Amino acid sequence: MQAAFFYTELRRPVILKILCSTCFSTFNDNFARENLMDTTTSSSAPASGNAPLYWMALGTFAVGAEGFMIAGILPTVAADLGVSVAVAGQLVVAFTAAYALSSPVLTALTGAISRRGLLIGAMTAFTLANLLAWQASGYWSLMTARILLAFAAGLYVPNAMALAGALVAPERRGGALALVGGGITVAVALAAPLGTLIADKLSWRMTFAGVALLAALATIGLTLGLPRGIGSKLPVASLRERMLAARDPAVLRALLTTLLWATGAYAMYTYFALYLNQVTGIHGAHVGYVLFAWGIAAAIGVMSGGKIADRIGFQRVTGPALMFLIAAFLSLAAIAWLLPQHLAILPVFVSVIVWGISGWAFYPAQQTNLIHLAGIRLAPIALSLNASFMYLGFSLGASAGALTVADSSVRNLGLVAAAFVSSALLLKRSVARRTAASAA
Repeated sequence: MQAAFFYTELRRPVILKILCSTCFSTFNDNFARENLMDTTTSSSAPASGNAPLYWMALGTFAVGAEGFMIAGILPTVAADLGVSVAVAGQLVVAFTAAYALSSPVLTALTGAISRRGLLIGAMTAFTLANLLAWQASGYWSLMTARILLAFAAGLYVPNAMALAGALVAPERRGGALALVGGGITVAVALAAPLGTLIADKLSWRMTFAGVALLAALATIGLTLGLPRGIGSKLPVASLRERMLAARDPAVLRALLTTLLWATGAYAMYTYFALYLNQVTGIHGAHVGYVLFAWGIAAAIGVMSGGKIADRIGFQRVTGPALMFLIAAFLSLAAIAWLLPQHLAILPVFVSVIVWGISGWAFYPAQQTNLIHLAGIRLAPIALSLNASFMYLGFSLGASAGALTVADSSVRNLGLVAAAFVSSALLLKRSVARRTAASAA
């Protein structure tokens, strides 16, 4: 995707349409169903095509790419900066923690600012922060850039999701939100393997340069494609409203379930490239191939989780998804300890597929669960908090993985991940029992 093509096709982004349409059909369907209930915004929705949505989706893809690509290049970054892989993993901790803590605060504090200007400003800041990471002179300058990236990303994503509903008529809001949110789905599938290949052929710095290019293109598209004044009546939940939603015991337990699930998943994911190096002997571009398989499986999980939850109920999805995820992590631990390198590749690959599908099928079903628990009025706030708890879990998982790698062995990552996901399963069952008792 070259810059000249994107610029000349700015009003008709065909490539983006092809890319997005394959993966956006169900991601965040449940979020879309209940979010943005204020119909006053529909009066200001322009009768425009989907081009602005695709540019916002490019922005969410850039955000997702920056967040997911680093797992595949972590050993390379560590070697180049002269630090251990565990220390380099703190770059993941910094990004995810800053995102989780800053996103609800910044979103509430900037409620009075024009949505269009806010998105353009956030994506501009995201572009510049990627350029800082590209030119980082050392570990701490890269750490600073990652924190700035998190601030910009945490401001962009929730506001892009909100504005997507203001761009279209009410009957099209579900598809619009799924389309914009689907940029992250594409990033889950493509970011890590592409980042690994770029780092192997060029350098890890060029991954940040590539994301900066994507973000710059998204900024141009947002500037030219978003009508002025759009979303001027869009409501933004205050910090107090968010805190009140989190005080509901059932909602809080569900959010903690998300936290534990995300902690387990990222304890393994952050250091998975190192796991592959030591357990299977895979290095360089071949790591990208495995991560590509994981990403495709994760995209399938995201897209199927919501649909299956609609058909058979979220409780019949979240529980089995967590159980299969536990089995996948335990399998990765058993493979690491019991099999030699030449026999480990195929079993690891199978476990990765199960991990990707089951791990990400849980998330959209969990969103349905939160809508059920919080009710229609508080659903948008509860889902926003769910995203914050997910990123906080990513941060804790990266920290737990770092401690495991530094003080124990990379072979124990699967055990640590399985322990956190098992806790999520136990808590989920506790929530289900309490909910059933209340209904009775």
